[in-house]
Amino acid sequence: MKNNLPTEAELRAAVEREMAPARADLENLVRIPGIAFPEFDHAQVDRSAEAVATLLRGCGLETGVVRAGGQPAVIGRKPAPPGAPTVLLYAHHDVQPPGDEALWDSDPFEPVERDGRLYGRGAADDKAGLMAHVVALRALGDALPVGVVVFVEGEEEYGSASLSELLRLHHDRLLADVVVIADSANWDVGVPALTTSLRGIVNCVVEVRTLRDPVHSGMFGGAVPDALTTLVRLLATLHEDDGDVAVEGLAVGPESTVELPAERVRAEAGMVDGVRFTGTGSLADRLWTRPSLSVLGVDAPSVLESGNALVPAARAKISARLAPGDDPVKAFAALRDHLEAYCPWGAAISVSLDGGGAPCVIDTTGPRYGTVRSALRSAWDGVSPVEIGVGGSIPAVSTFQAEFPDATIVVTGVEDPQTRAHGPNESLHLGEFTRVCLAEALMLAGLGRPTG
Repeated sequence: MKNNLPTEAELRAAVEREMAPARADLENLVRIPGIAFPEFDHAQVDRSAEAVATLLRGCGLETGVVRAGGQPAVIGRKPAPPGAPTVLLYAHHDVQPPGDEALWDSDPFEPVERDGRLYGRGAADDKAGLMAHVVALRALGDALPVGVVVFVEGEEEYGSASLSELLRLHHDRLLADVVVIADSANWDVGVPALTTSLRGIVNCVVEVRTLRDPVHSGMFGGAVPDALTTLVRLLATLHEDDGDVAVEGLAVGPESTVELPAERVRAEAGMVDGVRFTGTGSLADRLWTRPSLSVLGVDAPSVLESGNALVPAARAKISARLAPGDDPVKAFAALRDHLEAYCPWGAAISVSLDGGGAPCVIDTTGPRYGTVRSALRSAWDGVSPVEIGVGGSIPAVSTFQAEFPDATIVVTGVEDPQTRAHGPNESLHLGEFTRVCLAEALMLAGLGRPTG
């Protein structure tokens, strides 16, 4: 194992030196609209994968673009020195659709800096996570004391459907002692975090039908139910009056040890004045360790296109976020059973699964986590990381846990409370980005330091 590790001061200087070229590379990545959703141009996802492969080859990694029936992923590999551990560095290169571009203050695929933040779709989630890996590898260069495998997925935002098969096909190439997943968030600007749990997800589409065709609302309204009213009443059964989830069979996780200030949640979510929180218990529990149900979309005539006719069929997409410890298969069955049981007026109903992922709990004990915490504290000038839960889902975490049960899983990220990932005006705090890059370089150096 190598003993000529750079000092912390040398690594700080090396990271600072790499930030300008890394910023340029990140901006080039943001300009590629690599969206894995079916209705988008997947040639852009291919283009994104090739750009990632070029970056990894530039770091001296043996690199290839791989598929397993889905969108392209990229694997770059550099073997470990004798006796050294191997660290797998995960990120994803695909991004969320931009949504309504009128809500953006600038072109979502043309990066713009404002007030120390870089704006653009994927500027944080997760192209900055990828670039943190690249900067750390560039900063260490030939002094890299560990083996590395960089795995960059191409369809995380669309559910990671081919991830399990990719891990199975490339198991030996990806096998690692430590897995670092750079796709989460920090507690705040100036305060790092380690993610200790993530909720799972189950999406489903429910359709109700009451008529074969539209019929006159005056002639039949009052006796014949329309599908849209039926659907609205059905969706209303998903929650109790206080906003708690009303579906039986969904698990509830342990209480959180961290509290989220109400004013912070309001500000981060952009809640309209006067709107009350839903549910009971602490906000951290409601957002991290309890299930939630949200209606993401409804298919029905628009107001402008609607006539005086009863709607024969309507459907909605429902998203369930699952508490740590729940099972997606059982959760979907519970949601389906609830919808079928509470569908009003004998309407015909169908419920179909639209993707899912398992929740997870991450063990943050052991000597390797001591190295991780030390790296974060150093990068944030003595500020210790907060251990947080995350209400969102990263399917890769539970998949890696299942595929590599003996590996230490570390979930970090580049986001902060102002990032607005998945929303308009997504942004990256450039100062925090530098800290994330430094922390990863220090982490890799520390994991390769001889012990005993």
